[in-house]
Amino acid sequence: MLRSLTLLLAMLLSASIKAQDITNPVWPRDWPDPTVWLGDDGRYHCLATNPTRSIVSDDLIHWDYSSVPPIDLESWAQMQAIAQRFWAPDVATVNGHRNLYLTLYNSAEDSNIGVFSETEPGQFHFVGLLTRSKETGIHDTIDPEVVTDPKTGRVWLFFGSVGGIHRIELDKDGRALKPGATYEHVAGLKVEQCPDRSKVFEGSYLHRHGKYWYLFVSSGFFGDHTYKLQVGRAKRLTDTFLDREGRPMKDGFATTVLQSNEGDRFYGPGHCGEIFKGQDGQEYIFYHCHVQGSRRPSSRPLFLSPIKWDKEGWPYVEKI
Repeated sequence: MLRSLTLLLAMLLSASIKAQDITNPVWPRDWPDPTVWLGDDGRYHCLATNPTRSIVSDDLIHWDYSSVPPIDLESWAQMQAIAQRFWAPDVATVNGHRNLYLTLYNSAEDSNIGVFSETEPGQFHFVGLLTRSKETGIHDTIDPEVVTDPKTGRVWLFFGSVGGIHRIELDKDGRALKPGATYEHVAGLKVEQCPDRSKVFEGSYLHRHGKYWYLFVSSGFFGDHTYKLQVGRAKRLTDTFLDREGRPMKDGFATTVLQSNEGDRFYGPGHCGEIFKGQDGQEYIFYHCHVQGSRRPSSRPLFLSPIKWDKEGWPYVEKI
């Protein structure tokens, strides 16, 4: 019953979003790599890299700090025994339970993805590690994205960056690898193959639209205007993802959704969060972006923009 009420609230609250009401950034503080979800308390929650605090909203546009610590103290102690830095959270509901997936990072060669379970709205407890680069040899085991295929019930983890984006199947609760599951490279070149990172992808996000699954990624250097949001698509999560010209993402090809130019006030858009739909059918996408002239040039505030689809089913954002 609670989940049903949550979905109803999502429809009602999303309907209030109007493009003319959005002033970017919607959260002006440093908030890179966002993940956004509707909690069982009926409010939207957003968590980002360095997850010491979260923010909450009633309408996806106006945000305030939450009074609930997103990760409990016991879990922080466990995390800090494993890694020094914590990146790119993803919150997903799997088999009726809400999980947090988080990068636990020391170096490209020593990077991990951990899983947490929600104990109260907006707070999570550490369960354990899902995958470790020291065991797999996949450099930059970062930027998790977990998605359940509603047709098959299978649960998938997408992750990666300079070592390529990979996919592996999880168990039905999304809290462990499925026994016998294998890693598969699905997108992006390794950084040694493409030092300018134009074909090196990170920040995976999966979204179902029409008959396709869309794999959103970011490419370029996250600190400058070369960073941009791109996409490929496939009819099934296990198929090869292709760009608009039919070229495989695993060879470094993708179609641009949103980019900036050198000198733009807002530059380097990427590492998108979730897409939400209003009752009018318009969809809105979260992402981070730099602000030219900011007192903290490395800061990447939270942005929200309408995302549209052309007649061939490819997404685009007209402007930041």
